[in-house]
Amino acid sequence: MDTLQDVLRPLLKPITNNLPTPADDLALSLLGKECHASLVREITLTDQACLKLAISKALGLGIVGAASVVKVPQIAKLVASGSGAGVSVLSYVLETAAYAVSLAYSARSGFPFSTYGETALIAAQNVIITVLVLGFDGRRVLATAFVGALAFAATALFSQDLIGMDTMALLQAGAGALGVASKVFNYLLGSLTRIFTTIQEVDDKLVLYGYVAGFILNAILAAQMLYYWNAPSTKSEKKREEKPPSYADAVKTTTSTGASPSPSRKGPSTRRRA
Repeated sequence: MDTLQDVLRPLLKPITNNLPTPADDLALSLLGKECHASLVREITLTDQACLKLAISKALGLGIVGAASVVKVPQIAKLVASGSGAGVSVLSYVLETAAYAVSLAYSARSGFPFSTYGETALIAAQNVIITVLVLGFDGRRVLATAFVGALAFAATALFSQDLIGMDTMALLQAGAGALGVASKVFNYLLGSLTRIFTTIQEVDDKLVLYGYVAGFILNAILAAQMLYYWNAPSTKSEKKREEKPPSYADAVKTTTSTGASPSPSRKGPSTRRRA
């Protein structure tokens, strides 16, 4: 690492020390003064604490960036088809509720946006999908009621006067299980990445345990899906066992015993009697 640092430092320092002001301010806000000076100004690659923080920030921002478009194809497909057939509204409502609680808890706790930003973006896309599905089904009043209830809930969740942090901690504890219950197999890699970013940047065991629980359950579901992917069903196995022998099998059997593979019933004779 020291050799790599000695090679890169003279090449990168002229660039990092002359970054445009917006880019330099962004790096400073993400890394903090100490790590900004160590990594950006001095190119100190042996600073493990700052390297871990930089990796965590990069992973977090990557998740946030991916989350901004993760459900756009589904929204486009819904708009193009003009139908919400096959989409479970309940699953989206549950997922949105879980994300709303997690978003409010993280924001009110003052956590870095890179550690929870995807919840806001996915929740917004869930709202769009839910409203589209309800609208296409002719339930526009219910869609309006859903948006109104969500706005009221968000106001309450972000208000210290209405919901205290003790209550928010209880809601956050249940939000992890609620979010997992709304999905079957999703966000396995995202859960693992969030465990790493939470360990690095968020000093809150409640949030960490929620991501760990989500990862474990997603891993179990993923293992089940892989295990049963090509496994035949019990019904197909029974049909295979009860399959009657073919004519070729009958010929093989009768040939080995010396009997003729003639039909068991005798057909009508066309011979005229004298």
